[in-house]
Amino acid sequence: MKLKTNILITFLFLVIGAFNQGFSQKKLNNLNQTLRYSRYSRLGLKIIPIKEGNTEFRLQMIVEKIEENPNFDTFSFSYSVLNSYDQEILDDEVNLLTSNDLKNDTERHWFFEKSVTIPSDQETAIALLTVLDTRQGDEYYYHIDLKSPFIFGQPSFGAYYANNIPFDQNFLTKGQSLLFKSESGPNLHEFYYPVSFDVPYPPMETKPASVPKELEVMDRGNFLTNVPKSLDDEGYYFFQSDTASTSGLLLKTTNEAFPKVKDWEEMIQMVTYISTRKEHEALLLAEDKKKALDEYWYNLTRNPDIAKDLIREYFRQTEFANILFTDFKEGWKTDKGMVYIVMGPPNEVNFYLDREVWSYGGLNESSKIRFTFVRVKNILTPHYYTLNRSKAYQPVWFKNISIWRSGKMAF
Repeated sequence: MKLKTNILITFLFLVIGAFNQGFSQKKLNNLNQTLRYSRYSRLGLKIIPIKEGNTEFRLQMIVEKIEENPNFDTFSFSYSVLNSYDQEILDDEVNLLTSNDLKNDTERHWFFEKSVTIPSDQETAIALLTVLDTRQGDEYYYHIDLKSPFIFGQPSFGAYYANNIPFDQNFLTKGQSLLFKSESGPNLHEFYYPVSFDVPYPPMETKPASVPKELEVMDRGNFLTNVPKSLDDEGYYFFQSDTASTSGLLLKTTNEAFPKVKDWEEMIQMVTYISTRKEHEALLLAEDKKKALDEYWYNLTRNPDIAKDLIREYFRQTEFANILFTDFKEGWKTDKGMVYIVMGPPNEVNFYLDREVWSYGGLNESSKIRFTFVRVKNILTPHYYTLNRSKAYQPVWFKNISIWRSGKMAF
């Protein structure tokens, strides 16, 4: 056992050393986080911060086991707390996590928990979780701002599964229950929003998106913590420990089929990204939705086998978009979800304080296509981004839609 451990440690030093040689300055904004959105990731990472005091945060670091029966010893786990996206990540600022640090190990999750203190005069603090797969050298990253100009504050409570693992998904099926635990008292306050959102404009449409003039909200009052709470309605909920503050926790509730497509009506809505306006209007007006959709898919390819593959691939993309990008909107209705569905998973993903940049294709920098998602301060979520639209996207967007419509798209 000791020999095996020594071999693993030696391998880790070699991998980390090679990585550091390739990147003389490893910073959060130059890490390629494409595995975060890959359809073939072995792990899913999440950090959930709980505010414990004016300068203290508890970092709940959850690693979802997507790969079947993964071995803990084939991965190296670490975390850092940074003061900027441009800060060089030095070895002495990286904290290793071992099996002794596990708070819980379940069939679906590894769960670590650490408390950190941020200087009161520090305006920006980012927690970064890194997991290295020692078999291929793949590195998985997840980061979240603890303090920054783009967040209102962190909640002093959290939501948990029945086994006390922090709730780490972007949505919950309506009718399911969660356990809420609070550091600040026995009660939390609940607001419910039944709103439904429109499909976003394409990347080359530069006019402002329409917004609801009135946002319906239902104040449902206080409820007790440490008691399972059922969320019975479809929409989204916002929970607060103090309604006079701006910090809270957003939870999206969905239909039973989500993240998959629910019915023929929703399927018609989803094909808007690769349809002409005339085609989509005809689908919306059709009395027999199933028959109209069958004809729609067949007419795109004139080949029933290719049409079946096209349907399977397109709705697999929408399912991944829902899993990855759902916030208070369904993932496929977000700007990121729209780009992900049409363009596929990005080749490069880079985060900065004020934006997230996806890069596609190209043998050199000048030939790459980049989509920039601008960060917007939003009380509901610290991860709200909108696409920086431009008419320059039109050629590549129409090209990818043509590839989809010919049934040749594959990721």
